[in-house]
Amino acid sequence: MNKDELKALLDKVAGGEISADEALTKIKIHPYDDLGFAKIDTHRGIRQGAEEVIFGAGKTEEQICKITEHILESGTKNVLITRMSPKAAECLSKKTQLFYDELSKVGIAGDYEKGEGVGNIVIATGGTSDIPVAEEAALTAEYYNNKVVRLYDVGVAGIHRLMDNAEILSKARVVIAIAGMEGALASVIGGMVDCPVIAVPTSVGYGASFEGLSALLSMLNSCASGVGVVNIDNGFGAGYLAGMINKM
Repeated sequence: MNKDELKALLDKVAGGEISADEALTKIKIHPYDDLGFAKIDTHRGIRQGAEEVIFGAGKTEEQICKITEHILESGTKNVLITRMSPKAAECLSKKTQLFYDELSKVGIAGDYEKGEGVGNIVIATGGTSDIPVAEEAALTAEYYNNKVVRLYDVGVAGIHRLMDNAEILSKARVVIAIAGMEGALASVIGGMVDCPVIAVPTSVGYGASFEGLSALLSMLNSCASGVGVVNIDNGFGAGYLAGMINKM
């Protein structure tokens, strides 16, 4: 049950269509559904304004299918799935309508149509190798009806590429800066814009990058004001947080 469904339920009470006791029962029953291998948080939409998202990594194809089907059967219109393998996508597509992006491994099951989007989130990557993480962020933000502008391969090794897009950056309500290697992109963008910058370190880089740890530490030590950092390769977390900021 999400906030809109809860409001509709309360409207029915106000209109005399159902009793207060009936409404209370609907609200109280099953704050989570226990599937044995997973406990589905059915009240997350009420608490946070967005339904539970499925993290696909480490789950079997069968588990992803059962969790998704259960959420959809409970009345949720669609479900966002991250880190979803092509095999899991193939399995689920036989059971329900599915949008799947193999690059970012993002899936959206159920009835979904991309909205026009509101506000303005700019997503910039240091290199082409960072695009899978960027697309996870972009598709997450778009799923929650945010307008997204993509600026890919604008890293500091050819900083003129970034400067050529200074006007686009200046119009952003929030910027997601995604980079591996030394992670300098976030600091440079942080010194160019007047909005929050969400830095995403990626595991892209040679041996001493320590699978993203070098970029993470660089971003945490940024001297630019207004830069916050999410975990390594966490495009979903950046896209979700950017959407919250964008709609404030």
